[in-house]
Amino acid sequence: MVTTATDPAAHAGRWGWYLPVKRVLDVIGSAAALVILSPVWLVIAIAIRVDSPGPTIFRQRRIGRFSRPFQVWKFRTMKVGTPNLPSDAVTDELRAGYTTRVGRLLRRLTLDEIPQFVNVLRGDMSLVGPRPALYNQDDLIRMRHERGIDRVRPGMTGLAQVEGRDAMALEEKVGYDDAYVRDLSPAMDARCLIKTVGIILRGEGVN
Repeated sequence: MVTTATDPAAHAGRWGWYLPVKRVLDVIGSAAALVILSPVWLVIAIAIRVDSPGPTIFRQRRIGRFSRPFQVWKFRTMKVGTPNLPSDAVTDELRAGYTTRVGRLLRRLTLDEIPQFVNVLRGDMSLVGPRPALYNQDDLIRMRHERGIDRVRPGMTGLAQVEGRDAMALEEKVGYDDAYVRDLSPAMDARCLIKTVGIILRGEGVN
């Protein structure tokens, strides 16, 4: 579903009405999730601290709305002292060597993403939207800005993730992001959330 570049200003006229509603739904959804998942949060926090020394929460610089940086929250799944390498330099072998035992389980079950509900509550992210780019993904950041994709908040899950996750070329990923922004609506967000639940239940996870 690769699309061609469109006029960024053309997006807002179609879905501008939905953004305030989407934000209210984000606040309600993230607050409810944090309350419901608070016992899970406590158990995970204890497990992380018992498994390896270091903080419970890992903060990573990401690029959000209007291409502005913010700190995304995750449960720590890597050992303290893991080198901060560019994403394209991290091999599966290197990742496996630095991932903790609890971290492997959290990633497999997608539980490491739970703290991002705090990002949603704060307004850094949305429940659904293009996944936030790493600070060093220059091509992705540029392409999203040129197409007006960065006019919406990045999401905990998104269209590209439920359609193909990371196993796709950059152009294809941006094409899905562009399609999401062009067709932004309650129906689109509901579709992504339902598919995300199915993916997690199947044990595939969403990155």
